[in-house]
Amino acid sequence: MSASGHKRDSARERILAAAVGQIAREGIDGVRIARIAMEARVSTALIHYHFETRDALLAEALDYSYQRAGEARIAGDEELPAASHAQRLQSMIDGCLPTTPALTEDWVLWVELWLRAARHPDLRPVAEQLYARLHACFRDEIADGIRQGEFIGCDPAEVADRTMALIDGYGIRTLIGDGAVPLERARKAVSSALAHDLGLGEKLVAQAGEPAPRAARAASRPVRTAPSI
Repeated sequence: MSASGHKRDSARERILAAAVGQIAREGIDGVRIARIAMEARVSTALIHYHFETRDALLAEALDYSYQRAGEARIAGDEELPAASHAQRLQSMIDGCLPTTPALTEDWVLWVELWLRAARHPDLRPVAEQLYARLHACFRDEIADGIRQGEFIGCDPAEVADRTMALIDGYGIRTLIGDGAVPLERARKAVSSALAHDLGLGEKLVAQAGEPAPRAARAASRPVRTAPSI
């Protein structure tokens, strides 16, 4: 890539990062192109060059946020455990809950997307697409675990939907600081429900020194990576 091409890509990324931060702080309706330009150190003309409309910028900023969080949600070989599909699913759950400051910011963006999509039908396809990609990651990981005998037979798509619904429900209460649902309770509740669906008993992943869940004992070789997003 030429130096000028790299510079354009860098400017575009700075614009998206600035938009993400502004959405998290001010909400979608509070986003101002001039402020994004100032934070990204570009001109407003350059923003309009890259994005035809404000809504196009907002939609891509939300997608950028999702992609940025992808390493935490569905990581590569070096980051996700390879011992079992159950361990990989636990890592995915941890990456979908507001477990770090960066993921907390991403959660704020998701809430903004939900509200915006509820009021503006043109953003609904964006929300649906992001959910579909995350759903596919959970579904495929569960399906692989069934094929390899680690989990009992179940409907991977249905279990993925239920898991994501629990993540959303518990996650939003953790996000707002609900004292009845601290992060560890949310994490444990989602993991336990998924473990039950997969025939693993009460826990998705055993603690150190505990026997592995009964169905997970069948897993005897490393698993393939989850699909990248």
